[in-house]
Amino acid sequence: MMPRCPLPFPWCPAGGAVFPLPARPAMLRALWRSRPGLRLGPAPGPAPGPAPGPGPGPCWGPRLVPSRGRKTRHDPPAKSKASRLKVPPPVDPEELVVVTERYRQHRLVLGALRAEFRAEVLRRRREALLSQEDSAELLQEHRRLMAWNEEENARQRARREERLRKEEEEQKRQKLKAAETQARKMEAFLKEKEKEVLQLQEEAKTFITVENLDARIEECLDNPRNYNFAVDKEGRIVKRTMLS
Repeated sequence: MMPRCPLPFPWCPAGGAVFPLPARPAMLRALWRSRPGLRLGPAPGPAPGPAPGPGPGPCWGPRLVPSRGRKTRHDPPAKSKASRLKVPPPVDPEELVVVTERYRQHRLVLGALRAEFRAEVLRRRREALLSQEDSAELLQEHRRLMAWNEEENARQRARREERLRKEEEEQKRQKLKAAETQARKMEAFLKEKEKEVLQLQEEAKTFITVENLDARIEECLDNPRNYNFAVDKEGRIVKRTMLS
């Protein structure tokens, strides 16, 4: 007699009967988690037991599958799918030729790249082995070159410091010379301006002012000057008109 389930699970028929069919553990765990009205918990072990909480639990075993569960590979197809004939999708011959050629080229390119990368890896491995063999000689040569490099750096540093010191001295000398030249130019400029001021003061003595205006008019009337004359190329007066 088949066992009966006391709880009204949706996958159980009206009597709660189940079929003793083989079932997988993953299916049992999925069915255990999908129980209505119960909290999610760990899947049952090989031996069935009472459900946590009040009331009896499900009473299936590891080899019993509910009647409304997933179909096994041995079950026949459904009646609505019995006459279904699976036909592969049509393939265009020209497109198939193009796609095949492209896949061939793709495989050739990938093969060439893999071969190139493989050769590079092998070359690096050979170089690493050769470098390990000559590591002692290379280390000694590296130390010798580093010592020579330090000596050369010290010599170049001394030369650079000497050159910078000479350049600084030359800049100071140029600045001092420029300052002296500027001072001489300023002194000559002041002397020239002082001479112009003295000359202007001497010329100011003959300026016409309000005080000597009458005297200068009388002087001009007493000593008339005729500026109506002609000169030659040498600046000599060759012709003069008489004053009226």
